[in-house]
Amino acid sequence: MNRLQPPGWATPKGYANGIAARGTLIFVGGQIGWDAAQQFQSDDFIAQTRQALENVHAVLAVGSAGPEHMVRMTWYIVDRAEYGARLRELGEVYRAVMGKHFPAMTCVEVSALVEARAKVEIEVTAVLPD
Repeated sequence: MNRLQPPGWATPKGYANGIAARGTLIFVGGQIGWDAAQQFQSDDFIAQTRQALENVHAVLAVGSAGPEHMVRMTWYIVDRAEYGARLRELGEVYRAVMGKHFPAMTCVEVSALVEARAKVEIEVTAVLPD
């Protein structure tokens, strides 16, 4: 995989502007902050984010992939203000689960998620190299 960084652009923090990759594609459907039994253990945004990231990690592992294979990540959040206010905690949780692997990312505030208690949903595309 190669990071795509246009010359003269400021280096992004916590994501990549683009990634070029070849191989087997793995698509991880939106993961929310509930456990394997589809039960929420917390209504806290950071706790739910940790669980959602752990869920993504688990799905990647079934496909023989890991965070280092992620090329794209999309976050859907229900509270942009909370996201912004808790960026430091969010970064700590992200690195604890995914390490220092930063794919191309998009984050979008939505009015609600399908599961009423969910505060975040994360989907990922990964590529296992040929």
